Amino acid sequence: LASAQLDKSLRGKRMSAKFISDIYFDNKLDKGSYLNTLPVVKFLSQTQRLSLDADVTFFVGENGTGKSTLLEAIAVAFGFNAEGGSKNFTFSTNATHSELHKHIKLSRSAHAKDGFFLRAESLYNVATNIDMMDSLPSFDGPVIDGYGGVSLHNQSHGESFLSIVQNRFFGNGLYILDEPEAALSPMKLLSLMAEINALVDKNSQFIIATHSPILMAFPGADVLEFYDGGIKKTDYRDTEHFNVTKQFLNDPDRMLHYLLK
Repeated sequence: LASAQLDKSLRGKRMSAKFISDIYFDNKLDKGSYLNTLPVVKFLSQTQRLSLDADVTFFVGENGTGKSTLLEAIAVAFGFNAEGGSKNFTFSTNATHSELHKHIKLSRSAHAKDGFFLRAESLYNVATNIDMMDSLPSFDGPVIDGYGGVSLHNQSHGESFLSIVQNRFFGNGLYILDEPEAALSPMKLLSLMAEINALVDKNSQFIIATHSPILMAFPGADVLEFYDGGIKKTDYRDTEHFNVTKQFLNDPDRMLHYLLK
């Protein structure tokens, strides 16, 4: 009951997505593109539109459903570097992002004064680029000062990830996170949720691709589940991620017995 009341109160305070409200698909991918095999693209080819109705939206689903592909396309279409960073990051280590961003249009309900695309898998590349910028004489001061003052390479993966959120995310912005649980322990995921809450209170919007049932429980968030049949809005308690994790934690010996025998 307390959880339901908290969720209701936060929904009352956070009415709708602040910066990106809709994603439109032009349905003009080449017929031979591998993207046409992704469930998310099949869904968009039928609907041509995906709406974002909350300040925090989670993309969840099995590997291969296209949630990270769509997240990446949204980030690039918004103007972020495909490997991560803010709009002024222009480096390219390995241009492997898909062409989906060329075929979507974002409906923007307001102008974001800040923003960042943070990918756990390419955080090393972002950290390297920051160190490289600090080695150039053209910059007025140490770039790393805006990220906590300590080289991200001199911190653990999780520490550097949280350091970016805590020091570089200023609020009044759009923040796109791709599978943050890959960098963070369960305790640090709780810390991330506290940071997200504080930033939402500072007029921010988050779009997050995740497998973490901990993150999905964020009050007031929308959970969009990607599956073979398309995309549906669901309660996090109804996701496979939540139920498999709950069943395992309730009786790990029983689940392991059936899995391994």
